[in-house]
Formats: sequence, C-alpha cells, structure tokens
Amino acid sequence: MNPNEILKKHFLATVDEQLASGEPPQTAETMQRLQSDGYSEKNARLLVAQCVALEYVQSIETDLPFDYERFVRNLSNLPAQPVV
Repeated sequence: MNPNEILKKHFLATVDEQLASGEPPQTAETMQRLQSDGYSEKNARLLVAQCVALEYVQSIETDLPFDYERFVRNLSNLPAQPVV
C-alpha cells in the first residue's frame, strides 16, 4: 500500500469514528446534507475526510491542536475545498 492510500485509510477511519461516536455532531449532519444533495455515502465520506486531513496537516505543520472551529467551518462549506 502506498503512503497516500495509508493516509486516506486513516482519515476515513477518523470520519468513521466521529460518525460512530456522534462527536462532533456536525460530521453526521454534513454527511446527511451531502447525501441529500446527491453525493453517495462513499463520496460524502471522502469530502469529510478532506477536512480531517487539513486538520492533521495543520497540527503537524504548526504544532497546534486540532482547530475545532475551522473544522466545523470547513464541514459547513463542503463540497467546497477546505481552507486554512
């Protein structure tokens, strides 16, 4: 498995953990909204995973914790690309 596939697997696992735990609730709300807009469950998960990936990268690059407000903002703006 190449490094990109490994990272993708971990980002999707984070989305699944958020959905299972209900935290943050905005993840499930976003999944429902995207699916109502016609996205498949698979593609909706990939879109949400982009927001997760951005937070991972920002945490590594800045040595700061997960930015909950930015994460929720990016979820609400999907399907637009997440931004810093």
